[in-house]
Amino acid sequence: MIASVRGTLLMVDGERAVIEVGGLGLEVLASSRTLGSLSPHRGEEVSVTTYLNVREDALQLFGFRDLGERTFFLWLTAVSGVGPKVALAVLSGYPVAELELAVARDDVKKFESIPGIGKKLAQRLVVELKDKVGELPPVGAGEAGETGAPALADSFLAARSALQNLGLTLREAEEALRGAPEGASLEDMVKWALTRKAGE
Repeated sequence: MIASVRGTLLMVDGERAVIEVGGLGLEVLASSRTLGSLSPHRGEEVSVTTYLNVREDALQLFGFRDLGERTFFLWLTAVSGVGPKVALAVLSGYPVAELELAVARDDVKKFESIPGIGKKLAQRLVVELKDKVGELPPVGAGEAGETGAPALADSFLAARSALQNLGLTLREAEEALRGAPEGASLEDMVKWALTRKAGE
């Protein structure tokens, strides 16, 4: 198994990067987020965490920004109907922390908003990943106990839906709600988001 690669970044093109290691140019497939972080470093030494996918007709080397992204990739490919290409599409859609939070919130629409992910697959991803991310510490862990988590998730999803009904896209609504006061009512969350949006 090739766990990581360190070498000179020769190019970033489409869905891949080429990293020169010991005179060999290794093709590394990666999400658009990972490729975007590599792109400014052409000609420089870079290091990526990797996973070697062995198929009957090919060897594919996948690269990731960190171990967390690699782990989530492996979780995704373990889901029925999800191959490496779909897994990279998911990782290209949102940061891992947001994907973990979407699973914890049963947020199927988050996955549906990713190109190539239909409703049934989005539902399957949330169900099958639930056990894997359920024991992770909550994002932005504070003093609140577990009993408050479902209510907070419901308020967030309801506020996001309300903002979408007002014409915002899913991404715009989520960005507007980022940093909203914890424990705020649905009405207060929507007002807070609209005020923030108006101030941009």
